Amino acid sequence: MKPKVILQLYPVLPADGEEGRKRARPLGRNADLYHKVLHEWLDVIKAADEMGVWGASTIEHHLHSEGYEVGPNPGILNAWWAGHVKQMHVGALGYVMAVQDPIRVAEETAILDHITKGKFFVGFARGYQSRWTNILGQFSGAVATVSDGSAGDHKNRDIFEERIEMVLKCWEEDAVTLDGDTYQAPFPLATGVQGYPAHVIASQAGAPGEIGPDGSVRRISVVPATYKRRRPPIFVATSKSDESVAYCGRMGFIPTFFSKFETVKAQAQIYVDAAKAAGRPAKLGQRLNIVRWPHIGSSRANVDDMLRRYDLDIYKNFYGPFFPQFPTDPNADFIQNMRESGIFTVGTADEVRDEWRRMYDAVPSEHITLIYHFAQQPKDEVLRDLEAFMTKVVPHLEAAG
Repeated sequence: MKPKVILQLYPVLPADGEEGRKRARPLGRNADLYHKVLHEWLDVIKAADEMGVWGASTIEHHLHSEGYEVGPNPGILNAWWAGHVKQMHVGALGYVMAVQDPIRVAEETAILDHITKGKFFVGFARGYQSRWTNILGQFSGAVATVSDGSAGDHKNRDIFEERIEMVLKCWEEDAVTLDGDTYQAPFPLATGVQGYPAHVIASQAGAPGEIGPDGSVRRISVVPATYKRRRPPIFVATSKSDESVAYCGRMGFIPTFFSKFETVKAQAQIYVDAAKAAGRPAKLGQRLNIVRWPHIGSSRANVDDMLRRYDLDIYKNFYGPFFPQFPTDPNADFIQNMRESGIFTVGTADEVRDEWRRMYDAVPSEHITLIYHFAQQPKDEVLRDLEAFMTKVVPHLEAAG
């Protein structure tokens, strides 16, 4: 069985390097440029569908006026793409649950599941960017966090897991009560919603248990149910947390590894063990997703040039400040550091093939996600790179079952 490839485009509005981005400030508000990028984005998705790429996804990030990762509403994009592809799955990697209303997520994703006739997947993420997570998450008390064991980390994780459980209940049960530390429904939970004028027909034709004897709304029924009432595939982003991987194993979710392969290899077994203990047995690699930023070029110099033009700006100025494994020293050799970071797979087609073959021999992951900094990397270059991966790398990756 060959891996299911997911194309993840990080919408980076293009600029002539860091200095060009400063001159064009605030690039994220350039409506004409965003319009162009948005519609070329659809061109890439349609071409990837023709190539046999399994899925296409986007992110939830907000307020990036510099033009990095301008992707505030994944559901709208998923719905748009779904009307233009033939075989491809679409989804988000993913909804940042600490800033989301779980009922709204359950509704939106169920509709998307119907639009795609079951070719929709859902991603959930915890949120690490305080610039917008703390703002949009203010009503839950969530704060941005990394997996550092801090009080904020534990609170974010509690909210994250609580709200995912709520989404699952809303998908799977006809009438529910949601009783969490930061979210309750119906509200107020102690009395229900009192004085609902149409309680008579709701009690007779709505879901059993929604309306209490006094006419108050005592449970809620989230509509619609998902397509064929099944749970869509669920992906959860993780970078280094063993706890997140074990949680995915227990829940039957797909951990999405933004991490070096040494970490992936160790955590793949954690996943297998946790899944088995929870009665959700999985073979090594099953329900796993490895994420990489790829470039396939003709030579080392060619690939280094792509890293410089398409990735250096965001890697230095955006990834570096958030993640300690990436440099922030302006004198650092960023190109070499990108090569050594563990998140890029770059080189000639043979070199990239061999690197993936080594990874796949050790952990034959069911999914591979490829991230491109589109449209900093132009449409034609993304498609050339993607086609090379699909034709020169994927055919060499094969796992039993």
